[in-house]
Amino acid sequence: MATKPQQVELPPKYYLDYFRYLIGFVQRMYGHLLNDAEKEFIHRFRELTEDAQCMYVRFSNRRSTFFRIQKLQYKEIEDLPASVGELLLNGFIERLNPTHEAMGEDVLNTFTKPELLELLPLDPEELKPLGKAKKENIVRYSLHELDFARIVESLTQYETVVKPNFDAEVMMLKYLFFGNRSADMTEFVIRDLGMVTFERYDESKLTARFRSRKEVEDKLLISLTNEEFRELRDSVTPPEDVYNWFMNWDEVKPELSEIAMPGYAKLVTNIGGYLERQKMPEQAMQVYNLTDRVPARERRVRLLFRSGLIDEALALCDEMALSPQNADERYFATDFREKIQSAGEKKRSRKATTRFLSDAESVDIPAIYRHHVEAGVMNHFLETGWEAAFTENYPWRGLFGLVFWDIIHDANVQTIHHPLQRMPSDFYLPDFYVKREAQLKKRLADLQTRDAWKKHIETVYFEKYGITNVLVDWNEELLNLNLQMIELLEPQQLGLIMLEISRNLRENTRGFPDLMVWNEQGVYEFVEVKSPTDHLGAQQLHWLEFFQMIGVHARVLRVIWTA
Repeated sequence: MATKPQQVELPPKYYLDYFRYLIGFVQRMYGHLLNDAEKEFIHRFRELTEDAQCMYVRFSNRRSTFFRIQKLQYKEIEDLPASVGELLLNGFIERLNPTHEAMGEDVLNTFTKPELLELLPLDPEELKPLGKAKKENIVRYSLHELDFARIVESLTQYETVVKPNFDAEVMMLKYLFFGNRSADMTEFVIRDLGMVTFERYDESKLTARFRSRKEVEDKLLISLTNEEFRELRDSVTPPEDVYNWFMNWDEVKPELSEIAMPGYAKLVTNIGGYLERQKMPEQAMQVYNLTDRVPARERRVRLLFRSGLIDEALALCDEMALSPQNADERYFATDFREKIQSAGEKKRSRKATTRFLSDAESVDIPAIYRHHVEAGVMNHFLETGWEAAFTENYPWRGLFGLVFWDIIHDANVQTIHHPLQRMPSDFYLPDFYVKREAQLKKRLADLQTRDAWKKHIETVYFEKYGITNVLVDWNEELLNLNLQMIELLEPQQLGLIMLEISRNLRENTRGFPDLMVWNEQGVYEFVEVKSPTDHLGAQQLHWLEFFQMIGVHARVLRVIWTA
């Protein structure tokens, strides 16, 4: 079994090495997409001395907007004052000044409460009540009551406060490298410290995520707008203003590239859900109308029904039934249509999941397992001579990751764009199956026997052990469970399950039964456990019915508590 690399001590200027690598990588992959300002930044950055580069990268890697020079302590930088002076002279940083008033809150939060009370130009009459106030109230009061120019003069009288420049250029370079706003330079650190082992790629085979400047700007626009929405949502901004802000933004946004559409759809559904929670159904409907992405159509049906627009609700149910995007939509379309129709007949309809659950067998389990219901059922099987194991999603996800490891990480499919990538860029898109259908089916065609399945996953397991794969949770129990599943199921059944997962990795990697139970004769079943207060989810029903369709033994078991 491969071992994880031992932790190492990083060189003093490791962060500069990472930043230089990132710049070089972006120039190679996206040099033709960089604008003049970004090219000029790279040129001017490379003209700096090494220590000045280190100082600037230190600034750019931190979330703070302003920095107090006297507080900086970087042992690897030999002459801090000289580096600061060089950055000031070349425009990479600027001193705090009155033009920064719009960022006044960031400025004051750079200081502690006692420091603010000491440094701010406050009269004695103001100081006394503020001494008992929270820092946030001192900041609010100062920005509202004091002249910002006087604040700057007072704060900088005894120390230098600076703000890094070229924020937009650095953000774009990092965005081009990582392809999203969530990853940052710590990805290099956790790799080199041995905390995460990434799949190794031939960098000559890595391909650009973005084909045009517009694709980059459109996708980045959605990310930044989503961040702005979260800030508004978490602040005291009235929901009416959030709605108006978004609809005004949506009206003037550019026509988005295809690469930005999944992010846009997610943004729309997030804002629609927020407005629903704020008891603004009409506004939520207007937002949901902007996309058909899950769960927008379901929410529109419910809102239409509550508004009395029955025909419109039924028509949308029919549309969903014809082209469901996931199990939730498939079952909802039928269930809600029955609910609407039965409402006029004054008879109660039951959801498909409810019907399936009510028809299930039950088992008596001691009430001491009330908070560990799966363990209670597992113990029931063990006491009656069966073997049992917790399964749910993780062994199925792991089996998929092991069976198709090389296909998932195949750089030739042009979905691997940088060496720290954890999964293909189309992993949760329909393109994943479309682009790899022939490879997936060929792999399964090569695995015609149980021995072939076992040999393949054991080989991959030991060769790749410890390498990050979003589907594979590394432990010995995973391999044991996978081998047991291979022993119990037919190879063709395993293949059909793997193909079904591949068609929708976001949805079909969840909803599997809780337990796998079997005996020495090879009799087995997968068991979905439900307590008296639990319900069956649509994705769980999807897998139960799929298992039944391909001959895999699976059922729901309802728990009845006993004394």
